Amino acid sequence: MAEAPSDEGGKRRRRTVPAAPAKPASRVRMSAAQRREQLISIGRQIFAERGFDATSIEEVASRAKVSKPVVYEHFGGKEGLYAVVVDREVRSLLERITTALTAGHPRELLEQAALALLGYIEEETSGFRVLVRESPVLSATGNFSSVMNDVAHQVEHILGAEFSSRGYDPKLAELYAQALVGMVALTGRWWLEVRKPRKETVAAHLVNLSWNGLSHLEAKPGLITVRGQ
Repeated sequence: MAEAPSDEGGKRRRRTVPAAPAKPASRVRMSAAQRREQLISIGRQIFAERGFDATSIEEVASRAKVSKPVVYEHFGGKEGLYAVVVDREVRSLLERITTALTAGHPRELLEQAALALLGYIEEETSGFRVLVRESPVLSATGNFSSVMNDVAHQVEHILGAEFSSRGYDPKLAELYAQALVGMVALTGRWWLEVRKPRKETVAAHLVNLSWNGLSHLEAKPGLITVRGQ
């Protein structure tokens, strides 16, 4: 508020002059693409918190500060939003795991797969929670089980070559691949809640069990990939 000088009785007194009202801040409008990304992000968080059934379009719209028709316009409904969220997480997790498989030795490949999955759980917790919640609106091609099946198929090729070189029946590679990936996946779901020990230790013990077997467990297992860094 500004003040102006005035004379009264020979004395100068400062007169208060009301300041001009502040202009309201202009609201920045999102583009259609930006709004879509915002809704996907909000939907991902709510689906992770509540699951599909307990999530409502009303809550998604409320958090995004938009009307319900805006959400319907982008996704057609809750099922459409959920399908987009799950599809993104499926592709993200699968890409992370397949990119990690770079080693030549089977044990190192197993370590890399375990670390990639645990790393995803640690860094993308909401996404993982969405994936492990089964939903009746999706087929078997759009959930956590389908991702693990894709990973198992890749592990199967690795094991098949290893079995053949050692004189084992390569037809058993699929069975062992499913067992190994299932063990890592279920342990990951458990670790999602407890978060200890640290992921490198969890991966080391998973590899210890799968590589050495119960009869040859190492007392203090470590990761080859970590030792070499």
